[in-house]
Amino acid sequence: MAQLDEFSKKLKYRLSLPLPGIQAQLKMAHLERRINYSHVKIPDYARMGAVLILLYEDEGSVKTCLIERTQYDGVHSGQIAFPGGKKEPDESLEETAVRETEEEIGVRQTDITLLGRLTELYIPPSNFLVHPFIGAIPYKPSFLLQPEEVAGLYEIKIDDLSDERLRGEKKITLSSGITVQTPFFGLHGKTVWGATAMIISEFLEVLQAI
Repeated sequence: MAQLDEFSKKLKYRLSLPLPGIQAQLKMAHLERRINYSHVKIPDYARMGAVLILLYEDEGSVKTCLIERTQYDGVHSGQIAFPGGKKEPDESLEETAVRETEEEIGVRQTDITLLGRLTELYIPPSNFLVHPFIGAIPYKPSFLLQPEEVAGLYEIKIDDLSDERLRGEKKITLSSGITVQTPFFGLHGKTVWGATAMIISEFLEVLQAI
């Protein structure tokens, strides 16, 4: 795990410095969101949530994973996301990120070392203010998916995220019924767009500086 150890040290230091922020996130947002972001006020009643970019080493590469949400009656049905969910009243956002990771993909939260966090991101359709965290584990996990919430899991090499050939633009129909042209990452044949793509966009800018 020498590669992950060195990578984690550099990443933790970079995350302690000022973050790229919303401008990095908006590079992977659809045009309407880019135009309107400065006019969107986060309501006081926004729901708090957290997600985790989980890092681990496998076959000499540092990897992370994304999950595919199950189909349900909600705005994020079937979408590709990082493990995460709603903050409980008696826990911190950091605790939310690791708890949800254990619940959804079976990685023991006590094994996760948090390295830092990215910029929070408001998601208007679901009224969630999402706080992305980055954490590492010292082994390749044996994933155990929660079938009620997770339909699939996709492992991704961190180096592949910066491959321009995996980026594109396409039309997506939002939960509101509006169709927009949006940037996306094409990973494992899945379309990764919206908040998850915006989080990845900021993560990539952080990685460029380490």
